[in-house]
Amino acid sequence: MGKKRETKLKTYPWDPAEHIRTEKDVVAYLDAAFEDGDPAIIASTLGYIARSKGMAGIAKKAGLGRESLYKALSKDGNPGFLTIVKVVQALGYKLKLAA
Repeated sequence: MGKKRETKLKTYPWDPAEHIRTEKDVVAYLDAAFEDGDPAIIASTLGYIARSKGMAGIAKKAGLGRESLYKALSKDGNPGFLTIVKVVQALGYKLKLAA
């Protein structure tokens, strides 16, 4: 019997920013991130959303540097609460608490 050939699976990186198209997508994604409660997930989610809408424009509206915003909202970033608030506002949203 011959040797069985293994099929190599080709994978590609998945970028959430490419799949955020509507305001409903943004709100659902942010709701899920805040529901999770992990600050790193919230920050990276905001990063994906900002990239989907144009990071340079969001950085300008937030009064922050584009490169520093990329870094702060990366999966390894650690933005302060003020940065989070500025980005949320630059995206056109408000933080709201609900019980």
